[in-house]
Amino acid sequence: MMTHAYQEIYLNRAQSILGDAFDHAVNTCGIPGSDFVKLFLVSSVSKRMENGEPAYVTGKSGIELVLDIVAETKGQELQIEPQVRFDRSKEYWIGWAVAYYQWYSDRKYHDIFKVVSFEDLQNMYTPLHEADITKFVDIVDSRMKEYFSETNLKRIRTVYGCTQAELAERSGVSLRSIQMYEQRNRDINKASGETLYRMAKVLGCTMEDLIEK
Repeated sequence: MMTHAYQEIYLNRAQSILGDAFDHAVNTCGIPGSDFVKLFLVSSVSKRMENGEPAYVTGKSGIELVLDIVAETKGQELQIEPQVRFDRSKEYWIGWAVAYYQWYSDRKYHDIFKVVSFEDLQNMYTPLHEADITKFVDIVDSRMKEYFSETNLKRIRTVYGCTQAELAERSGVSLRSIQMYEQRNRDINKASGETLYRMAKVLGCTMEDLIEK
């Protein structure tokens, strides 16, 4: 089962905060969306949201997030009056949708934006902003798997310097199973806890490290 950095009851608030942040940064502060993404990623704010720190997923406003990000990354104090907006902008939807996907997948924001750029997200807005969020998740998931084609099991095993046969012998998990997990012909997320534990113990990692997000 997927573990999340914070409980689902806080998800709507986290989505609204990041949505407001993108909207304020682009439409009020005039920061180009792709530039704001870069600032967001190098700031500690993105990591704090990933970690589910209460102040950053429920406490602060989107405007406060922008102030924190700009102050931390550029050493500037923005003096821009927030505008009252009654509609949901394209930029709001981008922040809102990405916050959901990050919570759902438990991936790093850095990895998400490596695969889908701000421009990509803008192009997704028209067909997807009125659709169920699961449509967005499916599309981004597909792109993620294409971009990060190597499974965690294969990547960790290779770095550890262990062949498939050696892992099978030392873990007691069949060679065929290991091959199928690495080729995505069998879903490692549905493997038994014992199977994951045996492979993780040999590879010196945690069971969660082997799970595909």
